[in-house]
Amino acid sequence: MDDSKVVGGKVKKPGKRGRKPAKIDLKAKLERSRQSARECRARKKLRYQYLEELVSSRERAICALREELEMYKQWCMAMDQGKIPSEIKALLTGEEQNKSQQNSGRHVKAGKTDADSNSCECSRGRAVSGVALKVGFLLTTVLG
Repeated sequence: MDDSKVVGGKVKKPGKRGRKPAKIDLKAKLERSRQSARECRARKKLRYQYLEELVSSRERAICALREELEMYKQWCMAMDQGKIPSEIKALLTGEEQNKSQQNSGRHVKAGKTDADSNSCECSRGRAVSGVALKVGFLLTTVLG
Protein backbone atom coordinates (compact mmCIF):
# COMPACT_ATOMS: atom_id res chain seq x y z
CA MET A 1 0.00 0.00 0.00
CA ASP A 2 1.16 3.53 -0.75
CA ASP A 3 2.16 5.69 2.26
CA SER A 4 0.59 8.80 0.68
CA LYS A 5 -1.98 10.71 2.73
CA VAL A 6 -4.84 12.82 1.51
CA VAL A 7 -5.15 16.03 3.46
CA GLY A 8 -7.45 18.81 2.33
CA GLY A 9 -7.78 17.34 -1.15
CA LYS A 10 -3.99 17.25 -1.71
CA VAL A 11 -1.86 14.18 -1.76
CA LYS A 12 1.18 14.45 0.51
CA LYS A 13 4.04 12.05 0.40
CA PRO A 14 6.04 11.25 3.52
CA GLY A 15 9.56 12.51 3.72
CA LYS A 16 11.09 15.93 4.23
CA ARG A 17 8.92 18.61 5.71
CA GLY A 18 9.09 22.33 5.29
CA ARG A 19 10.14 24.49 2.41
CA LYS A 20 12.15 23.08 -0.39
CA PRO A 21 15.45 24.90 -0.79
CA ALA A 22 15.38 27.45 -3.54
CA LYS A 23 17.41 26.41 -6.51
CA ILE A 24 20.47 28.58 -6.21
CA ASP A 25 22.59 29.23 -9.19
CA LEU A 26 25.72 27.12 -8.73
CA LYS A 27 28.00 29.82 -10.18
CA ALA A 28 26.65 32.44 -7.79
CA LYS A 29 27.13 30.09 -4.86
CA LEU A 30 30.74 29.40 -5.86
CA GLU A 31 31.43 33.11 -6.29
CA ARG A 32 30.04 33.86 -2.81
CA SER A 33 32.23 31.11 -1.41
CA ARG A 34 35.31 32.53 -3.13
CA GLN A 35 34.51 36.03 -1.89
CA SER A 36 34.07 34.75 1.65
CA ALA A 37 37.44 32.95 1.43
CA ARG A 38 39.14 36.15 0.17
CA GLU A 39 37.68 38.11 3.09
CA CYS A 40 38.76 35.43 5.53
CA ARG A 41 42.33 35.51 4.19
CA ALA A 42 42.38 39.32 4.44
CA ARG A 43 41.19 39.20 8.06
CA LYS A 44 43.80 36.56 8.85
CA LYS A 45 46.54 38.69 7.26
CA LEU A 46 45.50 41.74 9.32
CA ARG A 47 45.38 39.67 12.49
CA TYR A 48 48.91 38.34 11.88
CA GLN A 49 50.22 41.85 11.15
CA TYR A 50 48.71 43.10 14.39
CA LEU A 51 50.23 40.22 16.35
CA GLU A 52 53.65 40.75 14.77
CA GLU A 53 53.57 44.44 15.70
CA LEU A 54 52.52 43.52 19.22
CA VAL A 55 55.37 41.01 19.55
CA SER A 56 57.95 43.49 18.25
CA SER A 57 56.77 46.21 20.65
CA ARG A 58 56.93 43.78 23.57
CA GLU A 59 60.43 42.69 22.50
CA ARG A 60 61.55 46.34 22.48
CA ALA A 61 60.06 46.81 25.95
CA ILE A 62 61.87 43.70 27.19
CA CYS A 63 65.19 44.99 25.82
CA ALA A 64 64.66 48.34 27.52
CA LEU A 65 63.84 46.64 30.82
CA ARG A 66 66.92 44.40 30.55
CA GLU A 67 69.11 47.47 30.00
CA GLU A 68 67.51 49.15 32.99
CA LEU A 69 68.04 46.05 35.12
CA GLU A 70 71.70 45.89 34.06
CA MET A 71 72.10 49.53 35.09
CA TYR A 72 70.58 48.76 38.50
CA LYS A 73 72.88 45.76 38.90
CA GLN A 74 75.88 48.00 38.19
CA TRP A 75 74.60 50.48 40.75
CA CYS A 76 74.29 47.65 43.28
CA MET A 77 77.84 46.46 42.63
CA ALA A 78 79.11 50.02 43.04
CA MET A 79 77.21 50.40 46.32
CA ASP A 80 78.59 47.06 47.53
CA GLN A 81 82.06 48.53 47.00
CA GLY A 82 81.08 51.56 49.08
CA LYS A 83 80.61 53.94 46.17
CA ILE A 84 77.41 55.83 45.50
CA PRO A 85 76.77 56.17 41.77
CA SER A 86 76.46 59.72 40.51
CA GLU A 87 73.08 58.92 38.97
CA ILE A 88 71.62 58.02 42.36
CA LYS A 89 73.10 61.16 43.92
CA ALA A 90 71.56 63.23 41.15
CA LEU A 91 68.20 61.50 41.60
CA LEU A 92 68.18 62.01 45.34
CA THR A 93 69.36 65.63 45.28
CA GLY A 94 67.01 66.46 42.40
CA GLU A 95 64.08 64.89 44.23
CA GLU A 96 64.86 66.73 47.45
CA GLN A 97 64.96 70.02 45.54
CA ASN A 98 61.70 69.17 43.77
CA LYS A 99 60.04 68.27 47.09
CA SER A 100 61.11 71.55 48.70
CA GLN A 101 59.85 73.52 45.68
CA GLN A 102 56.57 71.61 45.60
CA ASN A 103 55.98 71.97 49.34
CA SER A 104 56.64 75.71 49.31
CA GLY A 105 54.45 76.46 46.30
CA ARG A 106 51.78 73.79 46.55
CA HIS A 107 48.27 74.29 47.82
CA VAL A 108 46.76 70.99 48.91
CA LYS A 109 43.34 70.52 47.32
CA ALA A 110 40.48 68.95 49.21
CA GLY A 111 40.74 65.18 49.06
CA LYS A 112 44.32 65.23 47.74
CA THR A 113 47.13 64.18 50.05
CA ASP A 114 50.74 63.14 49.71
CA ALA A 115 49.54 59.55 49.75
CA ASP A 116 47.83 60.21 46.41
CA SER A 117 51.13 61.14 44.77
CA ASN A 118 53.88 58.74 43.72
CA SER A 119 55.82 58.93 47.00
CA CYS A 120 55.88 57.50 50.51
CA GLU A 121 57.55 58.24 53.82
CA CYS A 122 60.66 56.41 54.90
CA SER A 123 61.19 55.33 58.47
CA ARG A 124 63.50 58.36 58.82
CA GLY A 125 60.71 60.71 57.72
CA ARG A 126 62.25 61.56 54.34
CA ALA A 127 60.05 61.47 51.25
CA VAL A 128 61.04 58.88 48.69
CA SER A 129 59.83 59.13 45.12
CA GLY A 130 58.63 56.34 42.86
CA VAL A 131 62.05 56.13 41.18
CA ALA A 132 63.83 55.59 44.48
CA LEU A 133 61.19 53.03 45.46
CA LYS A 134 61.76 51.26 42.17
CA VAL A 135 65.51 51.20 42.78
CA GLY A 136 64.95 49.84 46.27
CA PHE A 137 62.56 47.18 45.00
CA LEU A 138 64.97 46.11 42.29
CA LEU A 139 67.83 46.02 44.80
CA THR A 140 65.88 43.73 47.10
CA THR A 141 64.76 41.61 44.15
CA VAL A 142 68.24 41.25 42.67
CA LEU A 143 70.07 40.80 45.95
CA GLY A 144 67.36 38.95 47.86
